[in-house]
Amino acid sequence: MITIRAEETGVGRTGTTRRRALLATGAAAAAVLTGCSSDTPAGPRTAGTTADPAEAARALRRRLAARSTALLGEYDAVTARHPALTARLAPLRAAVAEHAAALSGSPATAPVPPRPSATATAPAAVAGGSVAEDPAAALRGLAAAERRTSAEHTASLMDAEPELARLLASVAAAGSAHAYLLTKGDAR
Repeated sequence: MITIRAEETGVGRTGTTRRRALLATGAAAAAVLTGCSSDTPAGPRTAGTTADPAEAARALRRRLAARSTALLGEYDAVTARHPALTARLAPLRAAVAEHAAALSGSPATAPVPPRPSATATAPAAVAGGSVAEDPAAALRGLAAAERRTSAEHTASLMDAEPELARLLASVAAAGSAHAYLLTKGDAR
């Protein structure tokens, strides 16, 4: 059996015992654990949120759904101006319609794109102006709109509750993929 004298450990000189050291360590650990936990659930992390976090979340969803709906309108404008692109854009447009529906909380319904004859006399308006006459330029403009929408969804991640943040991350990633697919093969 090994015997340790108080003089060898230095414990006896300061009046500190092992029991006191263990109590102090336990109290410090309890204080740290209490300071790191919170009874309030994590919610949106906006600096200027309204008094009602649920209303702030609904407003964020409405704004982001409106942006996706506007992007859907841009797809419709391009297909109205360039009917030959309808088949190429149909799957991407359908995905954007689903994104808008998911963000708004309504069931996904992808309205049929307008008939080319409905807008053949006037250029369709989009966020950046009119749809370009050149199909490749129209696709580049649509890709830019996808990137803007994706960037807006990504920027809103920090303001969203966890479930909406996951949806936004997915929608933003899909938007980036759409932008790539729209410009694939173009020499920049």
